Amino acid sequence: MKQLLVISYLFWVLVLGGLGYRSLAQPGPEVAETASPWSLETYQYNRYHPMGEIYQWMSQIAEKYKDVVTQHYLGMTYEMRPMYYFKISQPSNDPKKIIWMDCGIHAREWIAPAFCQWFVKEILQNYKDNSKIRNLLRNLDLYVLPVLNVDGYIYTWTTDRHWRKSRSSHNNGTCFGTDLNRNFDVHWCTVGSSKDCNDLKFCGTGPVSEPETKAVSSLIDSKKENILCFLTIHCSGQLILTPYGYTKNKSSNHEELIQVGQKAANALKAKHGTNYRVGSSADILYDTSGTSKDWARDIGIPFSYTFELRDNGTYGFLLPEDQIQPTCEEAMEAVLSILGDVHEKYWPSNSAAKVTSTTVVLSLLMAFISLF
Repeated sequence: MKQLLVISYLFWVLVLGGLGYRSLAQPGPEVAETASPWSLETYQYNRYHPMGEIYQWMSQIAEKYKDVVTQHYLGMTYEMRPMYYFKISQPSNDPKKIIWMDCGIHAREWIAPAFCQWFVKEILQNYKDNSKIRNLLRNLDLYVLPVLNVDGYIYTWTTDRHWRKSRSSHNNGTCFGTDLNRNFDVHWCTVGSSKDCNDLKFCGTGPVSEPETKAVSSLIDSKKENILCFLTIHCSGQLILTPYGYTKNKSSNHEELIQVGQKAANALKAKHGTNYRVGSSADILYDTSGTSKDWARDIGIPFSYTFELRDNGTYGFLLPEDQIQPTCEEAMEAVLSILGDVHEKYWPSNSAAKVTSTTVVLSLLMAFISLF
């Protein structure tokens, strides 16, 4: 089985990398093309990359940072393309918990996969020297899926830049695609979704009917006891969304989620002055059902957020490349803020213990001096 997976991976790297996904539709200046071969050292994180290059990038990342990174096969898409995720983990004798992040569940939201790549780059380039990141990795493993909707993402490069859904075939090939973020098994297809396969928010033929959502659900469900935080990255709207979308009712830890989310929004704003709103999907966006964020919270993952990255309506899904870096820089601050708060909750710093012990020592010293 492992040999078949390796052969499949090499096939797609060669084919997709060779094709380069040059658009047949001449999609315009928002599409970045790479005209010459690149190495990991020259990879441009401030440009959008076709899927073939992202496959290659993942392979090179796993090779360069093999002391802390492993690349894992997640599943196959509807069009039989492999889905891979990273596990970023420092070796430890102690049991570790998990942070999950996925990007690109909606095909046209190119800034999301760009952020996942930025996040991986920042963690790997800085974990040895950055005490905050090093401290996180001591107790937490990071699972990162750079592109969830591989088929749809490729379709936005070759045919339709505004495509949102997957590429599964329905009604005898008369309509295509499922909104993968309406396909999770949580109040499936009740609000904010559609059973019409021509609709942008088509929820699929049943809960978890799509191979992509099956693959993600299976992995997350198998590890849910150890996952502390679930992050899914989208655009646009500049929002940090908490559960729920299918009801106005709040999760049991809603106030904590809002507090942690607002702190993250403040950290984000401090970088470039960008304003993000924080709240539940039903309160500050619109009603949704079958979303991964709500599903993750309902299976017991305590911290669950959807990020809607830049912008706020000017460019929408066609965010220019000159905004990739500032968008990723500020979002990085927000994500690190959330991870820091999650880590602090489960592994409190020993500063309080230090203060207590210092107070005890001083008290004993004063008592001793009073004897004289």
